[in-house]
Amino acid sequence: MHHHVSLSHLKAHRAAGTRFSMVTAYDACFAQLSSDAGIDSLLVGDSLGMVLQGHDSTLPVTLEQMVYHTACVTRTKPRAFVIADMPFMAAATLEDTMRSARLLMQAGAQMIKLEGGAQLLGQVQRLADQGVPVCCHLGLTPQFVNRFGGYKVQGRTQAIADQLVADAQALDAAGADMLLLECVPNHVTARIMAVTQAPVVGIGAGPETTAQVLVLHDLLGITPGKPARFVQNFLSGSASIQAALSAFDQAVKSGAYPAPEHCFVD
Repeated sequence: MHHHVSLSHLKAHRAAGTRFSMVTAYDACFAQLSSDAGIDSLLVGDSLGMVLQGHDSTLPVTLEQMVYHTACVTRTKPRAFVIADMPFMAAATLEDTMRSARLLMQAGAQMIKLEGGAQLLGQVQRLADQGVPVCCHLGLTPQFVNRFGGYKVQGRTQAIADQLVADAQALDAAGADMLLLECVPNHVTARIMAVTQAPVVGIGAGPETTAQVLVLHDLLGITPGKPARFVQNFLSGSASIQAALSAFDQAVKSGAYPAPEHCFVD
């Protein structure tokens, strides 16, 4: 197959202005399928709380469950780069953060993802000191659903937009190796791209990011209920799951996805 995708490959996309693809993966089968379909990076997401466990948020997901699913995914030795989510409160203290990151990295993750803004600066620097690459998740951070009062687009007021941009800039400068923006208006994403150097992954964050990520079950159109605005069903019109994954990969790289209807513009 192809060479394994490393962090330097993903950073090269940011420098070159090209794009890479990311999907969530929770098991060996789909990790292998996605990787073989050309997907560049796999996120072992705490979204498994909803799509696998049937909860209505990510909060019940435990560190032990994340370690288990990370091991399932990485056992296939996918060519894709593997990122694991730090679940709710797993990074509450510096000590918690180090233990959580150690267990996820020892399970095979190549990077860990943390939700939050500038309050993560200490954790990002300490993890980098220990050789752990960090992706910082900004915007609609699902672990903060109770503070947000629901799953709402973030950055619609000038003050919150300014804070998002400042946080992204600070985290990038502190050594975050990747940023993930969820449900932020396109113009806020554009401002963040202008002040950062790390690869930026978007979900409902418009077309300007370096990469796009979708939850596997959303991409395949098998999540119950009305899909979020940014979701496109790539299985519709595809002959197989592998073809759907490949179609997503190609749509991201060509810029066909996200289209204007998937974006928040105000």
